[in-house]
Amino acid sequence: MKHLFPLLVLGLLGQAATAQNTPVRKPVSTKAVAAPATDSIKVDYVRTEPNADLWLLPGDRLNVRVKTSPGLKVSLWNQHPLQELPAGQNKGEAGLYVGSYIVQPGDKLPHQSLQVLVDDTTTALAPATHASTTQLTILNPAQPLYGLTQGNMPYMNYGLGTDRLGGAKIGYLDSLVRVQITGKVGRDYRIRLSNTLNAYIPVQQVKLEGPNTFTGESLTSSWTVSGEDANGKYDFVRVAVGQRLPFTSYMDVDPARIVVDVYGAVSNTNWMTIHRSLREVRNVQYQQVASDVYRVIIDLKHPQPWGYSVGYQGNTLVVKVKRQPEKLKLKHLTIAVDAGHGGTNVGTKGKTGIPEKEITLQIAKLLQKELQQKNVNVVMTREADVTLDNSERIRRLKEAQPDLLVSIHVNSSGRAEVQGTSTYYRHVAFRPLSQALYEEVLKLDLKEFGNIGGFNFALNAPTEYPNALVETAFASNPEDEQKLINPAFQEDMARQIRKGIERFLKETRKRRD
Repeated sequence: MKHLFPLLVLGLLGQAATAQNTPVRKPVSTKAVAAPATDSIKVDYVRTEPNADLWLLPGDRLNVRVKTSPGLKVSLWNQHPLQELPAGQNKGEAGLYVGSYIVQPGDKLPHQSLQVLVDDTTTALAPATHASTTQLTILNPAQPLYGLTQGNMPYMNYGLGTDRLGGAKIGYLDSLVRVQITGKVGRDYRIRLSNTLNAYIPVQQVKLEGPNTFTGESLTSSWTVSGEDANGKYDFVRVAVGQRLPFTSYMDVDPARIVVDVYGAVSNTNWMTIHRSLREVRNVQYQQVASDVYRVIIDLKHPQPWGYSVGYQGNTLVVKVKRQPEKLKLKHLTIAVDAGHGGTNVGTKGKTGIPEKEITLQIAKLLQKELQQKNVNVVMTREADVTLDNSERIRRLKEAQPDLLVSIHVNSSGRAEVQGTSTYYRHVAFRPLSQALYEEVLKLDLKEFGNIGGFNFALNAPTEYPNALVETAFASNPEDEQKLINPAFQEDMARQIRKGIERFLKETRKRRD
């Protein structure tokens, strides 16, 4: 998507940039003798927006801000002028110059600072060039730049926005997936997924290949769709792609299905071999939804999806579909319990000073006991006050392959009057679990804060198993906090979470029958 970079402006054009604060002499008039310039104009800053190292393509919009004295002439090297904002539009402060520029096909700039010319239009002060502290590069679209994903769980974001939960994630990729890089903002590459969709990926998760003319496109081939034996947990959809291309995926409901979009893939699929060993996959089909987007559609037998993962075996895309457990009773399942925070990550605190990490661990252990009394195989992400980042928790959960996950937390607000309980989900197919938990914990005479979807939290991101997060109550509310630190309430909360899981299983059985 063009114009996605709000960026600074580059007076680029292949002209050699002079050093910062180097005077640029004006022609001397033959009609009058001007007083020699004694000093140059002071400039507070030259900033790009965002104020970071940037890689751009022709067609990208660049934005720049310069702070200096009011009443000056400020321009880019290509004479593109910047406009001084009225002081009323800048909190009463004069001397802020702003402008934008669309990078043109002929512009060239090889990794250097953006420079602007500042002139007071008199001979009192010498005009001068001033440079940004960040670096700017204009990429050559005739030489596409590619890289291979690397590291543990490379992920893509929709954009550059962020909050305390990080950027809004599209999803995760496998390793050695080939991505086309069309720009860079600070620590993130912009990558092209299709003609109409870009994404952002952390720089450290991509190893550059360098410019080449080998495109990130492939023809698909035949499919194989099969399942493990009757006692297995998975069905598999295998699609020969030709090279490891980027993909996105999601679960849908009504009807229950899994959808995977493969970017850069063009259909040459002439048959799909479907085996009788399938237990969860009901049907498969594909669509070429755009010239560079190949869609894999997997219809499921049960109304409640139980999860999936997407990855590569060689150059074959493999969708691993988790079968819904045949026996939807606690004693037949493996359930993961996550105690939020821990160690140096103390979480929130109320007036009592008791940290969230202690409360969540106490409730998690009580939930573990509740479940074990029902003969459940319980997987704990932590059982002590240890520091454990979320990526490590997810890695351990991938190894354990639980049937579902509940993550336990304590909420907080800047307003002490806010109180209540809430549950969270990211994938709409897993909302029923969060709803069942919500209905049960509300029975503890807690106020409603809501059942919240699309939650961009790491422990809600996995697609491999149903998962939900429980924000038990608000430590920032005195009434809620007194409940949270009460051992009897902690036991009640653990019991209601267990009942919420049982409710989800019961409701799933009804939907299946």
